[in-house]
Amino acid sequence: MNSPLQRSFLFVPATRPERIVKALNSDADTVIVDLEDAVASHEKDLARHHLDEFLQATPEARVLVRINSTAQDIRKDLAVCAKFSNVCGIMLPKAETCKQIELVATCRKPVWPIIETARGLVSMTSLAFTSGIERLTFGALDLATDLNLEPGSPGAAIILDQCRYQLIVCSRSARLPSPVESVAPHIHDTAKVEQAAQRAAEMGFSGMLSIHPKQIPAIHKAFTPSGESLAWARKVLDAAQHHDGAFQLDGQMVDEPVIIRARTLLARAGE
Repeated sequence: MNSPLQRSFLFVPATRPERIVKALNSDADTVIVDLEDAVASHEKDLARHHLDEFLQATPEARVLVRINSTAQDIRKDLAVCAKFSNVCGIMLPKAETCKQIELVATCRKPVWPIIETARGLVSMTSLAFTSGIERLTFGALDLATDLNLEPGSPGAAIILDQCRYQLIVCSRSARLPSPVESVAPHIHDTAKVEQAAQRAAEMGFSGMLSIHPKQIPAIHKAFTPSGESLAWARKVLDAAQHHDGAFQLDGQMVDEPVIIRARTLLARAGE
């Protein structure tokens, strides 16, 4: 992982080792080497070979790996990932059952399930409490297809926001970090990326998947607290040192939830 902050997660295909290097040199906080969607079915073995070679040659590179979802491919993918300490987590697409999670966890790496099917959505609570989970992630595009939603429509937005709500609540109830938002399909329209990222941040997500380095600045802007917010948080925590219980600051009441909010803001900025 490039940064202790985890706001941006950049996918890069395992079949293109030179792109892995570029991704690691980008501003992305975390790089996800992809064995699934970005790799054609006839190139799966080649992708595993390239990943193996890259991880051997670059032991200092810390990456997540998105594996495949079929049982046969999962085992082959995990056989590669288990060999390397610089694989710091396994992203499991189309996560639907606790058995899937348990199988991936045998690799002794943290598991990042992607909730992107109706079955995964229904099973999300049990998945979140399965041993080995590090963080839930959202796959809105695949889920929209599985639910037969009209892409970009107001109706689809309502349904997908309900799914986001479930991810937030399940993550919190299982004492997991806040979930990671789905990719935005816009590569060149960074304003739309920032809009989507900002909305996800407001809903309680703490990071966002990305498919191109151009998206990274917009994602970081949305998930990094503003200077004004950070100044407020520092002021609250400084004042809290001199008070027991609730107190007033600039005409507003400050109690334990406000103090927790201030700490969270500073943590999001790496302070």
